[in-house]
Amino acid sequence: MKKFRNVLLVLLVALGSLFAQPITEKQNSVVVLYTNDVHCAIRSSLGYESLVALKQEVLKKTPYVVLVDNGDSIQGEAMGTISKGEYPVEIMNKVGYDYAAIGNHEFDYGMDRLSQLIGKADCQYLACNIKYTGSKGNLLGDVKPYEVATYDALKVGFVGVSTPESIAKSTPTYFKEGNEFAYDFYGDDPQAFYSVVQENVDKARSEGAQYVVVLAHLGTDESSAPFRSTDLIANTTGIDVVLDGHSHSVIPCEVVAAKDGGKVLLSSTGTKFANIGMLLIGPDGVMETGLIGTYPDKDPDIAAFVDSIEAKYKESLAEVIGKTDVDLTIADTNGVRLVRTRETNLGDLCADAYRTVADADIAFVNGGGIRAPLKKGPITYGDLIKVHPYGNTLTMVKATGQQILDALELASRSTQKHTSDGKNATGECGGFLQVSGLKYTIDTSIPTSVELDGKNMFVAVKGERRVKDVVVEKAGQWTPIDPDATYKLASHNYMLKDAGDGFTMFQNDELLINEGMLDNQVLMTYVIEKLGNEVTAEYAEPQGRITIL
Repeated sequence: MKKFRNVLLVLLVALGSLFAQPITEKQNSVVVLYTNDVHCAIRSSLGYESLVALKQEVLKKTPYVVLVDNGDSIQGEAMGTISKGEYPVEIMNKVGYDYAAIGNHEFDYGMDRLSQLIGKADCQYLACNIKYTGSKGNLLGDVKPYEVATYDALKVGFVGVSTPESIAKSTPTYFKEGNEFAYDFYGDDPQAFYSVVQENVDKARSEGAQYVVVLAHLGTDESSAPFRSTDLIANTTGIDVVLDGHSHSVIPCEVVAAKDGGKVLLSSTGTKFANIGMLLIGPDGVMETGLIGTYPDKDPDIAAFVDSIEAKYKESLAEVIGKTDVDLTIADTNGVRLVRTRETNLGDLCADAYRTVADADIAFVNGGGIRAPLKKGPITYGDLIKVHPYGNTLTMVKATGQQILDALELASRSTQKHTSDGKNATGECGGFLQVSGLKYTIDTSIPTSVELDGKNMFVAVKGERRVKDVVVEKAGQWTPIDPDATYKLASHNYMLKDAGDGFTMFQNDELLINEGMLDNQVLMTYVIEKLGNEVTAEYAEPQGRITIL
């Protein structure tokens, strides 16, 4: 406790700051406590009960404590998935958040659902760069671009900014009405993006804001340029502080030059409550940010409320959401695991889920990512989470036919004609591909000619290929794959972005969906919304997509 109080004292006194600008002798300090990228980790590291205990401590110093979140709070773990974001919103209401930015993963349950969640939230959601161009009615009509709050004689403007990557980093179809995009983040024109933020900063200033705090979900990753928080600062004026999210960066306090050379503070807490951020606007106008990584106290009321949410979550795991008319398997009747060496009916289901939800041409699911069977009968939320427990995220790339052929060759390099030697499974590979929209044959009489590097990452195919007769479904017809053509390929971030299981061939491909919904959420969406809560006899047996010779 002593260590924290020293940190708190430093933040509340903030002597020698670069930002001293006296306001009035009677002005109380304003303290903004901030979180970002919580991803449903309600009790990881610090947690909401520590945040509220911290707020109570700071209230002893000043009556003005503001709680803000900088996006991606409602998705990331089963609690969010099974409630479609409602349980996290309930907790945030209890905690007492004042403002929240909209992260890309706030969209993962669909625009209709996000609209409902915003309606349930007690805090004000802010985003100045979301433009609606549709005709059916703006579902984000309750989102404000900014708000100016008054604390004694001090006015602070809070401006929300969402990443233009949101469309690709959630599910693109959610932003459409029919076949046309109805929501836009100014992602086609960096200057238009900077201009719309500048316009709203200026509006907040015109309403008397002496300080402007941007609640951003932009991040600092190089891949996010030119829409990083640092890019925004460098191309605007009049912003005092940017509290950021998206890249999971840990930034206690960085000073970044604005377009006019002015100094702007930038801070971000990391992810999953690794830290709680604190912004101070002192009575003499001093401004400072800092991160608190440990705090021993927990608010008992919030702890009890979180307990009650966790109890709901556990009950929800047992809630029946549908049924399967057939056993969906990952092993044979002798218990020999097949999902890493052969097509299985559950593999077909999982791959179909990726292909359908992403609206892809082809989908891959690695056998090592399908962890549990589904027995004939009722299906619960918990059952589907057990199938995909890792929390990988839906990703889609524009891949060439040749890359797809190389991936199939890599995935099939260990496959043998027989699945067992009588005692143990043979030919297993976690990267073995269950597929949708595609059929292929593996000729096990041909030795693999896949070349790997010292870390077992794909390099090339150096000889005769074992994978043959690859055909792709298009408009109900099966046609040979074209090595020179491009296809929309859906899978998850582990394979397509992170080269998991050695799949290096897709890492430089154009991303069409960049880490959208969770893998188990993809499966849930398919079973509930696309199959009408029932897996029918269509999936009674593997559908003949993979032939082993």
